[in-house]
Amino acid sequence: MSNEPRGVLAQAQDGDEEEIEWSLRPTRLQEFVGQQATKEHLSIILEAAKGRGESPDHLLFAGSPGLGKTTLANIVASELGVGIKATSGPALVRAGDLAAILTNLQEGDVFFIDEIHRLARPVEEILYSAMEDFGLDLVVGKGPAARSIRLDLPRFTLIGATTRTGLLTSPLRDRFGFLGRLDYYETPELLYIIKRSASLLGLQVAHDAAVEIAGRSRGTPRIANRLLRRVRDYAQVRADGLIDLEVARDALCLFEIDAEGLDKVDMAILTVLIQRFRGKPVGLSTLAVAVGEEPNTIEEVYEPFLLRKGFIVRTPRGRQATGPAYEHMGYLESADRLL
Repeated sequence: MSNEPRGVLAQAQDGDEEEIEWSLRPTRLQEFVGQQATKEHLSIILEAAKGRGESPDHLLFAGSPGLGKTTLANIVASELGVGIKATSGPALVRAGDLAAILTNLQEGDVFFIDEIHRLARPVEEILYSAMEDFGLDLVVGKGPAARSIRLDLPRFTLIGATTRTGLLTSPLRDRFGFLGRLDYYETPELLYIIKRSASLLGLQVAHDAAVEIAGRSRGTPRIANRLLRRVRDYAQVRADGLIDLEVARDALCLFEIDAEGLDKVDMAILTVLIQRFRGKPVGLSTLAVAVGEEPNTIEEVYEPFLLRKGFIVRTPRGRQATGPAYEHMGYLESADRLL
């Protein structure tokens, strides 16, 4: 059997990982898996806007990383048949950065801002008038020679994406006409995504192998696709390209993804809480130093999954491992005392 994949993306197998990831994303709302309530709301909003010949209201998508916020933004542009300009909150440092993008938009375009909760305050205040009145009020010059000018903008739809809704200011949040909260995916939904991606990549994946990958994907499509690509690499090198249950398990074990979807950092967090601090509450900064990660990374990437699995709890004094965590990590005697 040849080791060379023969799917529609076969020529990209040795290419850039980010390019492959983008190629696996759906481009139409009907192709998007999961998030049924958000999909239904969006379909009504977009259909009504197209019927009136108008741009839809500004949209805000919230949820953990990898759940499809960026994909939905591109789908909205595709459904409307308009262009999309994308940037991120930290990239917009000055008001001029925002003005340069907004003045180059065409009528009806989508303007996507990822990590919108990290916008600089001066940029955010300029954005208010752009969202409400489709105009920019800029101050040119300094001192007595300074003057205010107004730039008219084409009507556009701003789509914001955030992992931290609570960090958005009320004036900004209230200017969005729709808030879509994206939840973690169930295993059957991830299974469908994995099979679709495998088809696009030209992979032969057994059903039970796909179920195994889905079960270790942390409820996140981005992780599911990433694990599928790593299993593909392993199968290509050591299993003639065929992915069955044994191959999937061996590959995931090699890449340190356990049966619950915990990776090396997750297990390091639990080990620190259980062994080094002996079950006592641990502050976020102390925990981050102990595992060698940034506090924001711990809080935004790893902690939500561990909380969802019931492996840690937050207390006023810090983070603590739970009984199920002790049991999962093999500390059965300690787990008996906590359960």
